[in-house]
Amino acid sequence: MSFHEIRFPADLSFGSVGGPERRTDIVQLTSGHEERNTPWAHSRRRYDAGLGLRSLDDVEALIAFFEARQGQLFGFRWKDWADFKSCAPSKRIGTGDQIIAHGDGVRRDFQLIKNYTSGGATYARPITKPVAGSVVAAVQDVERRESVHFEIDTDTGIITFDEIPLAGVEISAGFEFDVPVRFDTDRINVSVASFRAGQVPDVPVVEVRV
Repeated sequence: MSFHEIRFPADLSFGSVGGPERRTDIVQLTSGHEERNTPWAHSRRRYDAGLGLRSLDDVEALIAFFEARQGQLFGFRWKDWADFKSCAPSKRIGTGDQIIAHGDGVRRDFQLIKNYTSGGATYARPITKPVAGSVVAAVQDVERRESVHFEIDTDTGIITFDEIPLAGVEISAGFEFDVPVRFDTDRINVSVASFRAGQVPDVPVVEVRV
């Protein structure tokens, strides 16, 4: 997949609107009951990049970024200001934020994940674009250090330990992360007059699978 490992300017994404979406197929039965199913294992996020713009300089920066990505052709990183940490936004990242796996005595490579829990149900979201330098980890509550005990691939979110974790041990991690996205349009319409009057262009952005 064509992807540029560059983040959309974070000051422009701040103030944007967006979040996760799901796809649910609903069949209405003759009894009045419903059957519900989903073809998606994971949610997908959508945003409007235009709502973060505040000045004509912001518009120029957006156009430059859009042209460099050639519209929808190349994906890029996006900071979701409502959900960009392994912990609550107000808290500091820690090694015990997310349990990402349990050792089996064989594997040394593990995918970063973020768990969303409510009412006894949990959704495990794969994290494929961690922010470089932000990842901390622990094995059975014993802190491990990057470049000493593990390596992190920031293109995929795969953490690789130097020593294979023993079977049954808890592997946890903390991190910041971006969302892999692309523009969901090949055109940006900007009216300088209307923008100065308070209107901003509609710039849809959609999450991509990597």
